[in-house]
Amino acid sequence: MKVILYGGTGMIGQGVLKECLTDDRVEQVLAIGRKALGVEHPKLRELVQADPADLSAIAGELPQYDACFFCLGVSSVGMKEDEYRRITYDLTMSVARTLATNPELVFIYVSGQGTDSSEQGRTMWARVKGKTENDLLALPFQAYMFRPGFVQPRDGVVSKTLLYRAAYTLTGPLIPILRRLAPNAFNDNREIGRAMIAVAELGADIRVFNPRDISAHAVTP
Repeated sequence: MKVILYGGTGMIGQGVLKECLTDDRVEQVLAIGRKALGVEHPKLRELVQADPADLSAIAGELPQYDACFFCLGVSSVGMKEDEYRRITYDLTMSVARTLATNPELVFIYVSGQGTDSSEQGRTMWARVKGKTENDLLALPFQAYMFRPGFVQPRDGVVSKTLLYRAAYTLTGPLIPILRRLAPNAFNDNREIGRAMIAVAELGADIRVFNPRDISAHAVTP
């Protein structure tokens, strides 16, 4: 399959990229973003531009792609709702509406555990994520929402968010024990990538994945 990847410089996106580059089911990865990934691989192609939602440069190629793994996101800490919405909702939906012209495309969106599907709750980020999920699911392609829990970085990947890095440093040695005690609260970035590839290839009976669902679909042939 041919995959479009957003958010390849982030902690989750880096893990997804590594899985795509090592999995024989993935023929090509087109990584789109504002910054180069600093990775070279025969499967990897990059489109680096100021506006990652502008797909006009590759409009004629879009029907060739089978899936979009949308891992782009920011922490809501310190952000006002309109600013967070521009990145989380507006950019995502701009890309998705363009790609939805291909009804066979599989679009997998990384959301978060605690997302508010009612769009009415008191937590800002959860409302915005809920609106994003709902509108993606209404588009005419195959959309799946991934709501990972606490994501453990693997293979040397480091979060760009200082608060998250501190949390990983403090809890890292305890994660194997915590995962056994609370299997529905944890994922790692590798299994998110594996689950994305499996769902893009085979589909799934559910559209919204909690951490346990992600782990269950993180299979390799």
